[in-house]
Amino acid sequence: MTPPVKAPVRPADLRALTPARVTLGRAGASLPTRALLDFTLDHARARDAVHAPFDAEAIAAAVATLGLGALPVHSQATSRRDYLSRPDFGRRLDPASAARLAEAARAGADVVVVIGDGLSSKAVHAHAVAVLARLVPKFESAGISLGPVVVASGARVALGDEIGASLGARMVVLLIGERPGLSAPDSLGAYLTFAPRIGCTDAERNCVSNIHRAGLGHDEAAAKIAWLAREGLARRITGVALKDESDGTITSLPAHRESVAKA
Repeated sequence: MTPPVKAPVRPADLRALTPARVTLGRAGASLPTRALLDFTLDHARARDAVHAPFDAEAIAAAVATLGLGALPVHSQATSRRDYLSRPDFGRRLDPASAARLAEAARAGADVVVVIGDGLSSKAVHAHAVAVLARLVPKFESAGISLGPVVVASGARVALGDEIGASLGARMVVLLIGERPGLSAPDSLGAYLTFAPRIGCTDAERNCVSNIHRAGLGHDEAAAKIAWLAREGLARRITGVALKDESDGTITSLPAHRESVAKA
């Protein structure tokens, strides 16, 4: 019996499956005008996301509505130009912020959450507090104590290590704007580091990335972050030694094994 002939895949079918730039067509040796204009618009949105101002006060106010305290800090990057040209400035606290955290330090919590602007404050404004709101009950159900939320301006990923160490946290969870892409200028990332300290490497962190409307949703992202936090605290490790084995759908977590006897 002759097998049925499959209908050819149309360009529109491929475009419906991915935000990637596929089947754009051509006009002579160049792109069609529509494809070029779309690219130019997305590139402009990505550049705008990098340079958009970060409203730390608005983030702190939104955190307060969750019943959590918020501590504002700033990196050593005094301007956006410094932040982009000197990444090392974004990895360390300025003296005033370091002193503020030293005054706030007390018996270390299991987790300190840091919300930092990173390379897309648009992502932070759109998603960070929404993810945090879903994280809090998951941490509570797992017996994970939460320290004050730190709102960091001019932040690179490594800034979370100094913040976590200053507050005596067993783990830091950093919610930060990711480098904007042409299909997602508002993508949020979450970085988890056990035993944070100045000088941690990327191999010592876990990352949950692509949190945005067309990527990982708030609920699924919070579930993954909470699972990694619980397992990281229990196993006393994050990074390449801790693999994400969650299914992204859990709504509650059993208490982690070191919720009483903390390291």
